[in-house]
Amino acid sequence: MRTFPIHIEPLRAAVRAVAVMVCLLASRNAAIAQTDAQLTQYWAMPTYYSPGFVGNSDYIRITGASRMQWVGIPKAPRAFLALADSPFKLFGKRVGAGVVVMQESEGLYTSLNAALQAAWKKRIMKGELSVGVQFGLVSQSFKGSDAYIPDDDDYHEGNDDGIPRTDINGTAIDFAAGVVYTHKLFWVSLSATHLSAPTITMKDKSQEEKQYEFEVPRLYYFMAGGNIPVKNTLFEVQPSMMLKTDGTMWTGEGTARLRYNKFISGGFGYRWKDAVSVMIGAEYKNFFLGYSYDYPVSKVAKASSGSHEVFLRYNIKLNMGEKNKNKHKSIRIM
Repeated sequence: MRTFPIHIEPLRAAVRAVAVMVCLLASRNAAIAQTDAQLTQYWAMPTYYSPGFVGNSDYIRITGASRMQWVGIPKAPRAFLALADSPFKLFGKRVGAGVVVMQESEGLYTSLNAALQAAWKKRIMKGELSVGVQFGLVSQSFKGSDAYIPDDDDYHEGNDDGIPRTDINGTAIDFAAGVVYTHKLFWVSLSATHLSAPTITMKDKSQEEKQYEFEVPRLYYFMAGGNIPVKNTLFEVQPSMMLKTDGTMWTGEGTARLRYNKFISGGFGYRWKDAVSVMIGAEYKNFFLGYSYDYPVSKVAKASSGSHEVFLRYNIKLNMGEKNKNKHKSIRIM
């Protein structure tokens, strides 16, 4: 059996011939941002980037999100995310557990990540230290039946063996870990996803059992944020930032939000050499709805009107005290 390793860039070259993908590669940040889903409202869905965040509240939190990136560019990234986490007591110690599912399509690619999360917690210096781990599967598929190479393509010939002609897919085991410290005024996180840097093997049985490979690079994240009450008012200032790198390239973003009366919030963000964003959110009882819009400042702006992202979270309050520790409030009276 012959082996034809295919890495990220050659496959993206094929996608580029189909869907103006030169715009995707024009941004220096795109190469690392799309291995994991790129979320403008990362501060609202931190368990996606670090399992250390699971169970860091007194709620069962259930979150769903959708992102339409680079609207106007055919086959641009589309991501759907589902998160859930909860704290509980184990042998008298506070711990957390969670689940994360992410599905994203980009060009001829479709990826699916699903994982279970757990975190151990300890009170330190008026705050809480949380160490989390994540175990799951990462799946990748490539729709080779839709691949089209123009006659004047500068990268591949029409009969290039390095491009699958049928739909292929594969799955690999995946790991992540994170450390988080939370305080009533701030939080700090350091995490890594795809710790084993898995290689996903995809076989094309229609072409003499040819084998293709998709390499998932290890990514590192540093995140931090604050919750600063404005004295004698109902306002809170909530700054946050995130840095990420694969060890070769890096990107970062910062966000400044203002929250009023624990009800409505809004703010602005900037992703380095990529986009500026505006966001707004509203909280009512146990629901939190958030929306953000990104306007590209890179060359992508020539082909796209921007990106849209929305999420909805529902919280179920838990009683984490020693009395009635297995009960929670009825949804009807929350």
